[in-house]
Amino acid sequence: MSYTIYTESTPNPLKVLIMLEELGAPYKSVKVDLGNEDQKAPGFLKLNPNGRIPVLVDHDADDFVIIESGAILQYLAEKHGVFQPTDAKGKSEVNQWLMWQMGGLGPMFGQLLVFAAAFEDKIPEATARYDKEVKRLLSVMNARLEGREYLANDYSIADIASIAWMPPTQRLGWDLADWPHVKAWFERCISRPAFTKAVEALGTIPEDIRMRNFRKATVGLGS
Repeated sequence: MSYTIYTESTPNPLKVLIMLEELGAPYKSVKVDLGNEDQKAPGFLKLNPNGRIPVLVDHDADDFVIIESGAILQYLAEKHGVFQPTDAKGKSEVNQWLMWQMGGLGPMFGQLLVFAAAFEDKIPEATARYDKEVKRLLSVMNARLEGREYLANDYSIADIASIAWMPPTQRLGWDLADWPHVKAWFERCISRPAFTKAVEALGTIPEDIRMRNFRKATVGLGS
C-alpha cells in the first residue's frame, strides 16, 4: 500500500505520520509551505477545498483523497484493521475521545498559541481564557487516564490524535507533573518507535520562520 501525505511541521500532520509509521506503510511526504501560501494554490485546493493540511492520498484506492486529520485516522484504522475496536461500544469509546481531541484539545491549544505566541500576549484576557481551558482539558484527560494506560483502554487513534498536541506544553514551559496520569501516558506514547520516526519525518523549521508562517497562515497576518 502506498500513500502521499501533504504536511508541514504542525501537530495535525504529525498525527497522520505517527499512524503511517505505526502501520509501517510506505508513503511520500510532500511539504506544504504555509508561509508561501502553498495551501491556497489551485492544485492544492483541488485536493482540499478547505486549504488545510494534512491531506492524504491513497494510491491503492484510485488516488482516493482524505482530508481532516481525524477522518484520515479513522480511514486508516478501518482500512488496516488496527488501533480501533470492531465492536460498536469499543469503536464508539475510541471515537468519543478522538472527537474530544478534535473539538477540544486541539482547537483550544491552537487558540492559546495564537494569543500567547502569534499575538505576543497583547490581549492577556484572551490568553488567560484559553490557558484556563487547555489546563481544564488536561485535567479531564488526567481523570480519564487514572487507572488506564490509554484513553480508550488499548492504544488507539484517540491516543495518536492527542499525543500530537502535547509537544506545545513543552513550548509553553508547562510541567506535566501537574497532571501525573497525563505525564505517564505521554511518556508511554512517545516511547513507541513510530513516534520518534514520525517526528523525524515531520522535520523542523527555525522558530522565527515557524512563527512567521503561523502568523500568516493561521492568523492572517503578514511577517
